[in-house]
Amino acid sequence: MKGPGFRRGGFGGGRVRKGDVRAAILDLLAEGGQWNGYQLIQEISGRTSGVWRPSAGSVYPALQQLEDEGLIAPQGEGRRRMFELTDAGRAYAQEHVDELNASWDAAAGMTDEAAIEFHDLIRQVMMAVMEVRRAGSADQLAQARSVLAQARRSLYLILAEDSTNGPSGSAAEDAPEDVPGDAPGDAPEDAK
Repeated sequence: MKGPGFRRGGFGGGRVRKGDVRAAILDLLAEGGQWNGYQLIQEISGRTSGVWRPSAGSVYPALQQLEDEGLIAPQGEGRRRMFELTDAGRAYAQEHVDELNASWDAAAGMTDEAAIEFHDLIRQVMMAVMEVRRAGSADQLAQARSVLAQARRSLYLILAEDSTNGPSGSAAEDAPEDVPGDAPGDAPEDAK
């Protein structure tokens, strides 16, 4: 993973705080150049291997706040609006280097290499599912449904093996019931 001060952390460290988005934006703008909101979202996601992908609903209000504080200045209009640090913003960034770097550390605590690989595998499976859904025949869709149903059951069995001593007994008992179309050959009528 990339990013100033970005270190590997433990699995499942929680959410990134609202102030971390602001700090990450300032840190990126302190590197120089002009950035728009979309580029900032993409860069934060890229530097954290997709672990931290702030929403437009957190980035754009943070940009507005930074502009109101006089730390950044917009260039251009509308969708082509780019942002850069003002002199006050550059001074702030220099004075608060550790604070700005800490924004990346918050994301580092959310995952480790195994979690990133797991996330990538889920993404790859979803891409394959979408391709089968888009281009598959009725028979292929039925086969895919069967594979996915078996995968879901297998995942719950993994949890059941780990939590048999847990307070609710077994995760297998908590697993959702099979739904029509889960079993091989149980394609819905409209797919046949």
